[in-house]
Order: sequence, then structure tokens, then C-alpha cells
Amino acid sequence: MRFLKMYGIISLICVIGLAFFLPFKQAFVFTETRSDDPKFYYLKVEDEREFQVRYTHSIHKSDVIESYRITKDVKIQLVSMAYEDLAIGMPGYAEEGQTFEVKDGMYKLSYDDKVIDSFTILVANIEMDLIFQYKQRDYDLKKLLERSKAYEFKVKNISLYDQWKGVKFK
Repeated sequence: MRFLKMYGIISLICVIGLAFFLPFKQAFVFTETRSDDPKFYYLKVEDEREFQVRYTHSIHKSDVIESYRITKDVKIQLVSMAYEDLAIGMPGYAEEGQTFEVKDGMYKLSYDDKVIDSFTILVANIEMDLIFQYKQRDYDLKKLLERSKAYEFKVKNISLYDQWKGVKFK
């Protein structure tokens, strides 16, 4: 009888521990790079699978909108990039697996099937927009993340422990 009680308590502790550390909730995750103690920021993924990053190009001073989609295997699919100005850093033609078009004064580069695990975002210390857009809401990365820092961005499953130690976007 005493053994069964002890076994029950140990089993309960294991189940609670497993529930706490088991990654189950999909999230957009920004993890500080080049740091011994990286900070971890997240935003939970809901039903919407598409998101954008909008930033003001530091040379052209015009907006660039990069559109992405979360794949079934929790990777990032590049959908398109739209911008107003060609020149430094902005493609003026399509490469293999891409489509380039001009419509209403906007350039649009679409990707056929480009999928990546993650990418790095640099939050520069300049007064230009850097916005993460999800579910028709804007998240100002210049206010939510530290300036002059780089972050690895990825979509992944996180645990209750990850949520507890990380910083949730408000």
C-alpha cells in the first residue's frame, strides 16, 4: 500500500514535469544571437498561417513588405516581397523559382517554393520602421526588442517553461 502511494506521487510529479517541459504550443520566436545569456521573445501562433515583416529601407526611405507562410512541418515559406524602389539591395528581376512583376508603381518578387528554417533580423538603432504583422496587428520590433541586437527568428513549438522564461509580445 505504501509503495502504491509513493508510486502515485512519483507518477504525478513526472506527469506535471512532462507537461511543463513538453513543447506543445506553436509560436513565433525571436532569440537574441551573439549573447552568452540570450533573451527569448515570443508571440503565440493562432489559426492564421500568414505573416509579414514591414520595414523602411534605410537608403530608399520607402517601405518593403516581406510576406511569409508557416508550412505544415513548421518551417517558413517565403511568399513575396513588395517594394517601391529599385537599386541598392532590391532585386529588379526574377531568378529561377521566382516571379517578378510591376503593378501600380510597386515591384513584387514572388517565390515559387522557397522554404527556410529561420532567418536573422537586425534591430538597427535608426529611426525607421521595423514591424512584424500578424492577424491584422502590428508589433513594433524597435519597441519590443533591444536595438543594435540581432535575433534569430523561427516558428517552433514551445513549452510552458519556455513561455515562463520568455517575454511574450503584448
